[in-house]
Amino acid sequence: MKHTAIATISATWLLAVIASATIGCGGSPSVTTNEQPGLELPKFIHQGQGPELMELAPADLAGMTLTTIQSVGLPGTLETSGQVTFDDRRVASIISRVGGRIEEVRVSQWDYVQRGQAIATLYSPDIMTAEAEYLQAEDSVSKLAGINNGEFSRAMLEASRRKLDLLGIEPAQIAKITVPAPTFVMHAPISGNIVQNQTLRGSAVNPGDVLYSLGTLEDVWITADIYEDELARVKPGQELSAVTTAYPDETFHGTIARISPNVDPATHTVQIRCEVKNPGFKLKPQMLARVTIAVRPGQALIVPLDALVFETDKYFAYVDAGNHLLERRTVTIGAWDQEGYARVVSGLSAGNRVVTGETMQVNALWHQARGESS
Repeated sequence: MKHTAIATISATWLLAVIASATIGCGGSPSVTTNEQPGLELPKFIHQGQGPELMELAPADLAGMTLTTIQSVGLPGTLETSGQVTFDDRRVASIISRVGGRIEEVRVSQWDYVQRGQAIATLYSPDIMTAEAEYLQAEDSVSKLAGINNGEFSRAMLEASRRKLDLLGIEPAQIAKITVPAPTFVMHAPISGNIVQNQTLRGSAVNPGDVLYSLGTLEDVWITADIYEDELARVKPGQELSAVTTAYPDETFHGTIARISPNVDPATHTVQIRCEVKNPGFKLKPQMLARVTIAVRPGQALIVPLDALVFETDKYFAYVDAGNHLLERRTVTIGAWDQEGYARVVSGLSAGNRVVTGETMQVNALWHQARGESS
């Protein structure tokens, strides 16, 4: 049986469940006990700290049946869907370290640039002042060589060189300085694509302004979700394959790089980050991908769809508590590829017996026995 880790629940059965649960929107049942002559209102039991129970047996309601929750085997592969993103370790922001004005823009958004390639020219009096200080210090060192305060001049030269470095002037550029100039050329710190461009020719910039963002697509991340009960089946370093709708006949390979320490309380899923090789830069950020991970076989619980009642924003099932007593439980479900069933994420256990026949009438009786208006 093919297993889907997380996906949108099938529209066919979801609409069927919602349509049958017309009481869900208002939270009040529309079925009454008068639909079955002779059926008395069941006894409702409050247990203080324990769960609320309703006394009702299949013999009391025609058509009511109980079905046992099954545990089924999962194959040695885990399938999930994910989204391509940049590896944030391979993303760089180019920030202006001085105030000034953009004199020349040499690249545009989505251009691919090589590390060290010239990308913009910036006019800045701050740069010219720092270069003048550097040249003055350099001149002092050469003139005062062998004199007592020559050591002080060398310290001033080093300080002025350090200042240029902090302003973003690269060592090769510093070595070529012969006269103070108010402009300097900015270079790409890494190879990659321009994913954000904030520069316009003639625009003013301030210290701290982000001018460009670069991202490399040589390796990308695919961020995907797995159910928490599958967490023990995955670990960093496991190999995986990914397929996209853009390239359905091509398989991309990678490994699990990271597993989130947090569980989403709403979906009971955990995010994983997969590091995937991207030959030809075909995988693009925000692309959807189908991920298959080789894992050891496991187990999953499934529940018949006709055992579920949908009210407001939750699913419920009626569980046999023994001695003709029923307990109403909140159930979290996930998609399952066998028609008529859903995967149990939380709320039920293997061996639980749940109401499957006349579930909606049982739900109506629960509300009435509980004293809620119909």
